Amino acid sequence: MAFSDRMTLRNMYLYLVCLITLVISIFAAVNLVRSTVELLYPDPGYYGYVPRCAESKPGQTCTAAEEAAFAVEQKRIEKLTRDSQRRQAVLSIVGSGTMLAIAVPVYIYHWKRIQNELPTRGPVTSGEPPVPPA
Repeated sequence: MAFSDRMTLRNMYLYLVCLITLVISIFAAVNLVRSTVELLYPDPGYYGYVPRCAESKPGQTCTAAEEAAFAVEQKRIEKLTRDSQRRQAVLSIVGSGTMLAIAVPVYIYHWKRIQNELPTRGPVTSGEPPVPPA
C-alpha cells in the first residue's frame, strides 16, 4: 500500500483526531499533576493586610479586645483564602480528570480504526522483495 493510498481524506481525519486528542491528553495530565500538587502543598501566599488598631487610629492605643478582634479577622481571612485555593485546586483536578476521561477513549477509538485499516504485514524473507497480494 503506497503512501498516497493511505493518505485519504478519511485517514487524514483519523490521524488529525488522534493528534488533537493526544495533545489534549498530555496537557490534561500535566494540569492534573499540577493541581494535585497544589492541593497537597498549597501556596502560603499573601492573605491581605488587616491594619492594626494603632494604625487605623493614629495617636491612640488599642485595647486588648480590639487587638484580639484584629487577630481573629486576620485568621478568618487566611482561612477563607486557603479554602478558596483548595476549592480551585479541586475544580482543576475534576476538570483535568474529565478532560482525560473524554480524550483518552476518543483517541483509542480512532487509533484502533487506523490500525484496523492498515494492511497486514507478512514475514519478509532476507534479500527478496515482498510479493504483492493477488
